[in-house]
Amino acid sequence: MNNLRNNCPISVFWFDVDKSKIMLNKKTKPATIEEYIEDAPAEVQEKLRQMHACIRAAAPGASESLKWRMPAYSYTRILVTFAVFKNHIGFYPTPSAVKAFEKSLSKYKAAESSIQFPLDKPLPLELITRITKFRVQESLMGDAKWKE
Repeated sequence: MNNLRNNCPISVFWFDVDKSKIMLNKKTKPATIEEYIEDAPAEVQEKLRQMHACIRAAAPGASESLKWRMPAYSYTRILVTFAVFKNHIGFYPTPSAVKAFEKSLSKYKAAESSIQFPLDKPLPLELITRITKFRVQESLMGDAKWKE
């Protein structure tokens, strides 16, 4: 796994996401995940819909919102978020999830708590499902790493 950031606390990494590079229509501010997808460039909307559906299926009943201008899915705590960028979709589970799936993530660019899925490749929906289900289990077991 290619570590982009070493020895960086999650809070520093999380807020260091350059939100100016998130590819949304700058004229509107989406209020829902569906609006977020509609504001994205047309050529990536289908991938975002697939990502949204995949996460919804893996985390039934999760609340959906926008956190830090990104789609977020939560039970008591945030499970996962994602965002579209120029060349990839960033997927943000916790560091424990990235570590647990380290071998499966070896062909993707990843950091302590993020994974980059290139836009020119199919989304690994089965892997996204497994990671999201892992986060659901962590959340149900009282994961204290993230706060909503």
